[in-house]
Amino acid sequence: MGKLDGKVAAITGAGRGIGRALAKAMAAEGASIVVNDLGVTLVGDREPSSPANDVVADIKAAGGQAVANLGDISTMEGGKGLVDQALKEYGKLDILVNLAGVIRDRMIFNMGEEDWDKVLDSHLKGTFCTSRFASAHMRERRYGRIINFSSNAALGSPGQPSYSAAKAGILGLTFSTAQGLRRYGITCNAIFPVAATRMTDTIHQADWRLTPSSQAQGTPFDPANIAPIVIFLASDEAAEVTGQVFGSEGYSVTRYYHMAPEKTVYNKGPWDLDQFFKVMKRTLARDLRKPQMFQGPGRR
Repeated sequence: MGKLDGKVAAITGAGRGIGRALAKAMAAEGASIVVNDLGVTLVGDREPSSPANDVVADIKAAGGQAVANLGDISTMEGGKGLVDQALKEYGKLDILVNLAGVIRDRMIFNMGEEDWDKVLDSHLKGTFCTSRFASAHMRERRYGRIINFSSNAALGSPGQPSYSAAKAGILGLTFSTAQGLRRYGITCNAIFPVAATRMTDTIHQADWRLTPSSQAQGTPFDPANIAPIVIFLASDEAAEVTGQVFGSEGYSVTRYYHMAPEKTVYNKGPWDLDQFFKVMKRTLARDLRKPQMFQGPGRR
């Protein structure tokens, strides 16, 4: 028996990279898959065709069940259409995996509004649009699994203000969704993935640690290595796991702590400004540790 026998999953951005690997792995575990991919370049420009159809063909050739969805999930119509197609084809939707998104890298001082909006719409609004309609259906059935892909770029990536903001926003959305839907038997978790994809191909030459996606199969950077944590979170056995952030890199999986208070200074009454400056320089503004910064590729 497969880990996901009888389940129905919708996966956005499933035409390439991690999404493609997840669609094939989850289908191999018995899930019927709605493979969503609009068919765009890395920066969001339309391509002549969508790779979703190729993924569906691969799944069917392996004996699995899948249909293609070419909708734009950054719109309410696209999010609803994805859920409606799952219901039409398979009668339900058990699992939603939000992975789709584009990048338009600029430093904060030269990023245009259109570049900002395109990235936020694809990642953050797209995650909302699909989750909005999937959660309504899951709430009626008192069952569901929502898995959102964030990135360690959410911790701060200097040349990616829009991408970092979108991925940080997805964390907040994940935590809110988890708290709001827990009572209905629905879980929501987030993943920081590290794998070789066409996104990392744009930066691998500047970082010798990265492997080109064309050479990643069978290596720690193979997108297929992300599948085990996703399949687990999508399964019945993860019913009590919600509101968590997991990192998946190579053959390792990490669970992250949530933000928590580290150090507090107190006063008996309103602060005198000169005193406050002295206390800050002696305590909260003084930290001999190196600040946590973005250290890895952090892209899907």
